[in-house]
Amino acid sequence: MREEAIINKIRAGNPVGLEGLMDRYLPYVSAVVWNILRNAMPVEDGEEIVSDVFLAAWNRPEALRPGSVKAWLGAVARNKAKNRLRQISQTLPLEEDALDIPGPDDPPGEYERAVERQQVRQAVDSLPGPDREIFLRHYYYAQTVQEIAHQMELNESTVKTRLRRGRMKLKDILTREGFLREA
Repeated sequence: MREEAIINKIRAGNPVGLEGLMDRYLPYVSAVVWNILRNAMPVEDGEEIVSDVFLAAWNRPEALRPGSVKAWLGAVARNKAKNRLRQISQTLPLEEDALDIPGPDDPPGEYERAVERQQVRQAVDSLPGPDREIFLRHYYYAQTVQEIAHQMELNESTVKTRLRRGRMKLKDILTREGFLREA
């Protein structure tokens, strides 16, 4: 089905138009969403975001223009994925076992390592929201400075500055708590 026919069907309230839109652009919208989310949330949440993009097209058919549907869907997908990441940035996980308390059968030193992981987690959680998000994206989700800058719509130098500031703050906190020695 041609793009113009898809738009006309959606504007007429015909669900066949939405099906055509999804058939044509589902892989693209999914790729946009997952390139932003990476592994930051469960698959079901990512699928929900993809569905929300198509629901936005259904609810706002006047925004769909022949020749620019793909760009519009991509912009909506990016915005919805970024918004969801911002919502969860307060609770992005570091390690699943970060708060596990070792038992008596665990190797020597395991308790100390668990306490250190907990301290690092608390220190990261103390960073301001955007700095924490950048820090987790870079060091936990292994995103490059360029990827972070692009996805968060920041300058690369801003991302580098915030990473440096985050490292300095973590070093300060961990030194105060006695987990690091001052050099």
